[in-house]
Amino acid sequence: MNLKKIYWIFLLLLLTFIGDRIGGWILEQIVQKSQFRYTRLYNQQAESDILLVGNSRGLMFYQPTIEELTGKSTLNLSYNSMPINLGRALLQDYFENYPAPEQVILDVTMCDRLNNQLIAGFNLYTPKSTHVKQLIRDSIPKDYYGGMVTHLYRYNSEVFQRTLNYINKSDEDWLLDRVINDYMVEEAQSLETFRITYDTSFTNELNAIKQLCQSKGTQLNFVINPYYPPFAESITNLDSIKNVIQTQVGVSISDYSRALTDREDFGDYQHTNKTGARKYMQMLLQDGILKK
Repeated sequence: MNLKKIYWIFLLLLLTFIGDRIGGWILEQIVQKSQFRYTRLYNQQAESDILLVGNSRGLMFYQPTIEELTGKSTLNLSYNSMPINLGRALLQDYFENYPAPEQVILDVTMCDRLNNQLIAGFNLYTPKSTHVKQLIRDSIPKDYYGGMVTHLYRYNSEVFQRTLNYINKSDEDWLLDRVINDYMVEEAQSLETFRITYDTSFTNELNAIKQLCQSKGTQLNFVINPYYPPFAESITNLDSIKNVIQTQVGVSISDYSRALTDREDFGDYQHTNKTGARKYMQMLLQDGILKK
């Protein structure tokens, strides 16, 4: 290879590197303007009295109603299909960057999966997140080092797309606003049995969260959020998982899995709509889990 070709290859690599860093910087500035909860978490804009944690079912912790009922500020760290190890990492980052919250409420049904794909989607926050960075490095090193080599790679995810959706609006009202349809209601009468996945690693994560809250003097409540009643009855191991967690973590779980029975309260089998969420928040207040 002659010197001229080497020169052009070097120039191309340099321009690619510069373009990647400029592009990554531009996307980072866009992210910083978002009202998405994780951006606020890492921008020192998320100090709250109550932290809420779950997967998509955690969105039933309906922030507008909680704040209306209690007069307290909230931050909902829940995300669709969020695994418990990612939830713990986000909680750790919160506790290290803010005064300890009064309370953490966690829906234990988020302990139903591992989800490295979603964890990789949080790569855009690794420059500001000690624990998410560590989780990605341990779980999916290829994605971690890919984001180190090319900064644009960090933004190739649904999570980044969500940040764009909340550039000029709040994300505290991200919940279904429909009623479960007739077809699903009819099908619910003949559902096949369903088992929730659970293993000991999830128990370890819950124990870590418990110890974190105890060390900071934060009240921790484990709950099971409502299911559409026929679907709840189809889950064959829900009660056994609840008992395992209570025994191995040494906590009491408040079980609301069958607390709502009206079709009008649900958007699908696993999620209430806003109407059902408001009723559920009233239950949490009446039972002393939420406090004024």
